[in-house]
This record gives sequence, C-alpha cells and structure tokens, in this order.
Amino acid sequence: MSDASVVCTGLSFSWPDDTPVFADLSFAFGAGRTGLVAPNGSGKTTLLKLIAGELRPTGGTLTVSGTLGYLPQSLPLTAGLTVAEVLGIDAIVRALDAVESGDAAEEHFTVIGDDWDIEERTRAHLDRLGLPGLALDRRIGTLSGGQAVCLGIAAQLLKNPDVLLLDEPTNNLDLDARHRLYDALEGFTNCLLLVSHDRALLDRMESIAELAPGELRMYGGTFTAYEEAVRAERETAEKNIRNAEAELKREKRELQQARERAERRASNAARNLKSAGLPRIFAGNMKRGAQEAAGRAGRTHTDRVTEARSRLDEAGRALRDDERITVDLPETDVPAGRTLFHGENLKARLGDRTLFTGDGADLTVRGPERIALTGPNGAGKTTLLRLVGGDLTPDSGRTRHAGGRIAYLSQRLDLLDPDRTVAENFADAAPHRTHAERMNLLARFLFRGARAHLPAGVLSGGERLRATLACVLCAEPAPQLLLLDEPTNNLDLVSVGQLESALASYRGAFIVVSHDERFLARIGVNRWLRLADGELTATGAPREG
Repeated sequence: MSDASVVCTGLSFSWPDDTPVFADLSFAFGAGRTGLVAPNGSGKTTLLKLIAGELRPTGGTLTVSGTLGYLPQSLPLTAGLTVAEVLGIDAIVRALDAVESGDAAEEHFTVIGDDWDIEERTRAHLDRLGLPGLALDRRIGTLSGGQAVCLGIAAQLLKNPDVLLLDEPTNNLDLDARHRLYDALEGFTNCLLLVSHDRALLDRMESIAELAPGELRMYGGTFTAYEEAVRAERETAEKNIRNAEAELKREKRELQQARERAERRASNAARNLKSAGLPRIFAGNMKRGAQEAAGRAGRTHTDRVTEARSRLDEAGRALRDDERITVDLPETDVPAGRTLFHGENLKARLGDRTLFTGDGADLTVRGPERIALTGPNGAGKTTLLRLVGGDLTPDSGRTRHAGGRIAYLSQRLDLLDPDRTVAENFADAAPHRTHAERMNLLARFLFRGARAHLPAGVLSGGERLRATLACVLCAEPAPQLLLLDEPTNNLDLVSVGQLESALASYRGAFIVVSHDERFLARIGVNRWLRLADGELTATGAPREG
C-alpha cells in the first residue's frame, strides 16, 4: 500500500542492565527502499527488532502501518521444516492437492481463498532467487546456508508485506546469488528497510538512513550519493575547524595584546599621578577606574576566546570519526618478475569430494599481482588458499614457493593474543623495530596514546582489524604474498574503508576471496580467477552492482 510507513517519536531503549542504546529518537519511513547504515554496535539490528515488535521500547512511541515482514540476520529455521512450511503455504498446498483429488469439502476452498495460483507464484520467486526446481517437501536441513537465506527472502517477497525489514540479507550469498537478490528487491514497491554493509546492494536503495548518536539522519538517493554528501560534510567540517582554529588563535592574540595595553596604561597612569602630585584619595579613585576599565576589556576578550574555543569544539564534533589508514610499506615491495608461488595439477579432497577435476588446478603468482578469487560457495576457494599458503598439502600435484613470507588474514581475525596489548602483539610481530618506530607505525593504524595499550581481547571489530593489519603488514620479515579469505565479512563500512586504504599501501601480491565487488574494485585487483565445478579459470571483472 502506498501509505505504508514506520513512525517513531521520542524512541528510547535500554538493555535490562540500564545500558542505553537510543534516547529520544524520532523518524518516519514511507514507501520506498531505504538502507540503514552505521558502525557496528550502533544499534541497527536492535532498531529493526524494535520495529518488528521483538523488543519493546523503554520510552516513546513506535507504530507500523499495515502488515510487516522481518528476516533477521540469523534465520530461526528448524532443520525439520519443509520448504512449503517456511514459505507459509503448506496448508494451501495441501488444500489444493485435496481439491485436485476430488475432495470438494468447503474447508479446502476457505483455506485456498484467492491463492489458486500460489504454486506458480512460488515457483516464480524461487526461480528468480536461484532455487529452480526446489521441491516444496524438501527439508530445510538439506539446504546450504546461502540457499536457506534465499528461501527466507522468497518467503517474505511471496507475502508481499506493507513493511519489509531485512538484516544483512547478502550474508552467506555468493556473487550470483547477490545479483539475483538485487534484482528481486528492485521489484518491491512497498516500504523496505534493510541493514547491510553490501555497498552494491545499498546502491540499489532510494534513500540512506544513517543511525548516528542521538539521531537518525536521512539522505536521499543511493549509497554513492550518500558517500558524496558525507564527503562534502567532512570538507565543510574540516574548513570550519580551520576557521575556528584561526579565530581562536586571533582572539588569544588580541587578549594578550589587550592585557599588555592595560598594563602599559596602568603603569603610565601611576607615573602620571605621582608626578602630578594629586591628592591621595583622588589618585586612588583614578587608579581604580583605570583597573576596572582594563578588567572590563580583559573580560570581553576572555569571553571572545571562550566563545571561539566553543566554536572549535563544536566544529570538531561535526567531524566524523572515519579516518583512513595511511602508511608506507616499502618492505613489502616485490620485483615484477619474481615467482612467489607455482602450483600445477593440484588436487585436493574434502570429505568424499574432489575439489579440482580433470588434471587439477594450475596457479602461478608472479610479481605484485592483485588477484581476486571468486566462485560459488563450497567451490573450494578457502581450500585453494590453504594450498597456496602451505597449510594444506595437495593430494596430487606440485607446489613451489619462492621463500618469501606468506601471510594469511582470515575473516575471524584470530591472529592476536587476546591477553596481550596491541603494542605487545605488535612488538611480537616486529621485534627488531625500536619502540619509537613501533608506536609511530601503530599511530598510522589509528592506535594513539592509551588505545595502543589496550588488551587485544577488548577491542571492537574495527579495532581488531586495524591491529591485525598492523601486525601482518609491518611484520618482520614483511609479507610478499597476502592471502585474504572474505576479509570484509562482519566489518562495518568504516572498517572496510580502512582495510581498503591499508591494502592500497601494500606493495606485495595478494589473493583475496570475496563476494564484495565494490571492495574488489577499490583495492586495485588486476587479475580475476573463478573457481567453479572443480575448474579454475581466468575471467574478466564481473559486472558491478
């Protein structure tokens, strides 16, 4: 329906231990596709749960017009359920089967209602989401994680709710499945609110809502338009900071000059009064008057300094905390002709399955190549990375390494010792650098002052990423080949940007497994490989978004 909406006024929410999440939050969503963005931990999922009715606000009002559909990040699917049960059509299908068998009981017609074409509509949604031929009586436990997600989305689209909430719907989806989801959601014309870190999906939205401390900011247009608006805001904030700093400096200078003038006047007045031989009481009154005038002038300038400092603080608060990593990594440089890895006729088994068919997989990494390894889930991409890194020995075929260090960055970010501080972990990785060198490098990875001495176990996801990158990229010896397995999974958009800027500074070779096309485009991939159906083939860059 065209007036489907979510309206929230003065929303407040705290956890049972009184930890606040939102306070006095007001917003409204109408028909159209909206992407909800914010750093991890800001409360995006909590907000969806509040709208869905799974949580109750501690203050304010929240109303939803019309029917509501909600697909959470972790699907509450029982393995024994059938596809028809997940889709919510099992009763209708049974009634249709009964009617087709000649049972004309009125109760069957009541259940069917206007849904005589339910199976055709269901097939259309399943086909569109890459699940053609999926049997309606198949058990959910036999589906892959990506198939289960697509089934959950199909169930929501089949219901066509007035308000649809999706939480990270592209998690666990490969590139092909993501594109099918993008196309399917473009056909949804009611109120859609989704949480995602998938920038290609966010670029299909009609507006972006940014959840910021104390408010929800709305931006019209796609995610690219949002990025441009944020960039303009940052430039304005930086300009305001420069102006405020200059104003504060000027006011401080004028205050000092006013004090010096007052001191000179007081000194001159004292000398003049003494030489004039005026009566003591009259001279005292003149002296007090001069001091009071100087005090008023001083207070005026002091107030102006205070106001200028306040404007500087306000300008600083407007500056977003989304710094990029800027670091020079000459030690990671790799000569163009150097072969870092060579593998031929590689075969490996995973359980009862051979991952590389025919004569096996061949792969050579030469010079500072930036290789993207794509392919459907379960094709063996992680296994191939383990073969390249030497963690796994092929069942057949040969591998040869150049001898340079190979580093592995997994999506779990489990390299750090959680009981040691960031600085201590970094010292373990780069023991021959001086303390000053290490602290300077950590600052370039945005660990300054006390943040460098936090235990790794208490770091946020973004901080853990930056600490891991510092330990990997600045290690001794420096890595010449970097293996990255779905590095953007579980990262917020700011952290993804920081990973991109760190990889831009890296001069060695890397192989990255990722379904995030925008990320792959921004890190300068110059060679594309696809692993599917047991074959490793060279491809061009996939279509974006």
